Amino acid sequence: MDIRPSPLAGRWYPADPRELAESVDSYIQNATIPEIKGKVVALVSPHAGHVYSGPVAGYAFRALQGSQPDLVIILSPFHQYHPGDILTTGHDAYQTPLGNILVDREAIGAINAQLEKKAGVGLTEIRRDGEHAVEILLPFFQRVLPPGFRMVPLMIRQQDPDLMKTLGSILAKEADSRNALLAASTDLSHFHPSSKARQLDQTIIKNIQNLDPVGLYRAHNSGTGSACGLGPLAAVIWAAATADGVTAQILNYANSGDVTGDNTSVVGYTSAVLTRD
Repeated sequence: MDIRPSPLAGRWYPADPRELAESVDSYIQNATIPEIKGKVVALVSPHAGHVYSGPVAGYAFRALQGSQPDLVIILSPFHQYHPGDILTTGHDAYQTPLGNILVDREAIGAINAQLEKKAGVGLTEIRRDGEHAVEILLPFFQRVLPPGFRMVPLMIRQQDPDLMKTLGSILAKEADSRNALLAASTDLSHFHPSSKARQLDQTIIKNIQNLDPVGLYRAHNSGTGSACGLGPLAAVIWAAATADGVTAQILNYANSGDVTGDNTSVVGYTSAVLTRD
């Protein structure tokens, strides 16, 4: 089997399987969340190194306890240059110290066919990439979900709202036809003083709460809020909110200054779940 090796283990999170499992479990167990009503259909989680954003991510994954999706579709930004608009993996599985997660090639093929038909843009497969925004979530999924689920990574370079809305409609149908969970991997504002970051981040958080992807783009374009995973976040909301009875719950917010003690230049993190009655 063609396995993508982890470029993050020992750097962004522990390389030792026992240490990694214990740290991820602690982030999840230390999260105190309100009662989650309905089925979790999507989540929002940050993607910094676990020591920075793991405590915030733990809230979203605490809400996922008891869920049993067959397929996890993770949307993230792609932090390096690439000419492709939407990237996915050419590998058969992702590797972490906790084991391998199989990639669902059939689902990738279905999404690619619909994207080519509706947007004229296909998925670009990449190999041995160093992108962290997908992989950083995987140990959390491995600790909270029963084994056997498969994944689809979608790494977004072109975050155009029309393309993201089309992608959202495609993912909504894919999720309806499968027992699928959507995940948006995103950090919020970058490198502002903590007080300014909180102001900017609350604008994004309000639009997540309101299930308003157009508002996300409005905040980005006006400079009143920012998220590196703007497109993934918008696409996931467009996908989930196509169904009736979907609501968003913001579970936690913090920034890197809460960990480092340096509030002069921080990165913002939030976690949320979208549920359907």
